[in-house]
Amino acid sequence: MLIKLIVFFFAGMGAGLGTGFAGMSAAAVISPMLITFLKMPAYEAVGIALASDVLASAVSAYTYGKNKNLDIKNGIVMMFSVLIFTLLGSWIASKVPNTAMGNFSVTITFLLGVKFIIKPVMTTKEAMEDVEPHKRLIQSVISGILVGFICGFVGAGGGMMMLLVLTGLLGYELKTAVGTSVFIMSFTALTGAVSHFVIGELPDLWSLVFCIIFTLLWARIAAKLANKASAVTLNRATGGVLVILGVAIMIVNYF
Repeated sequence: MLIKLIVFFFAGMGAGLGTGFAGMSAAAVISPMLITFLKMPAYEAVGIALASDVLASAVSAYTYGKNKNLDIKNGIVMMFSVLIFTLLGSWIASKVPNTAMGNFSVTITFLLGVKFIIKPVMTTKEAMEDVEPHKRLIQSVISGILVGFICGFVGAGGGMMMLLVLTGLLGYELKTAVGTSVFIMSFTALTGAVSHFVIGELPDLWSLVFCIIFTLLWARIAAKLANKASAVTLNRATGGVLVILGVAIMIVNYF
């Protein structure tokens, strides 16, 4: 049991830090660790990871929203686009052979981390808010379609894809981008977790409880620190967390 607790702790810590600092999906960290170190069935591991992501993303979104770093209006629009086109992408992927790209999420995580360190996002809220509301709405729909389809087709990278689109294409200030990303992820993770448990069966209760607790704890810590940090510090912290997690996941995948 001690070995399991250690795995749960570090899986939750990595997932929580990634969620709180960068809006990263907990599934990208927890799943490979549970599968590799505890030999847990992949479907069960993904279900636990998604369930852990729900509260971690929700509490992170609450923290960012409390500090006025959350775009709820456009986030809701993007969320519906993501959910609809994730389903469409998944359906199309099921009809096309050899579309699996298991390293996609890890590669995006690592490269995005390097990008934040080398070329930080220094967009201000004032510059972000200069975009006309109807233009931002259209951008949110298109971005949601893009992120949802890629995630559904490839099967990975949701949180990272959203952060990349929000900062790179939509010109969001970093804190608002992360806040909006975790807001969306809390709903997408809930949808994924419920569908996993309905289609499959309930996972081991203690594994689920400990992963949720540790992920929630570290996500709360990371979100609080992120909202107090300066733009430069947050870029470096986010980049560092993503690079470390990217390398760690690569090591776990090839362990």
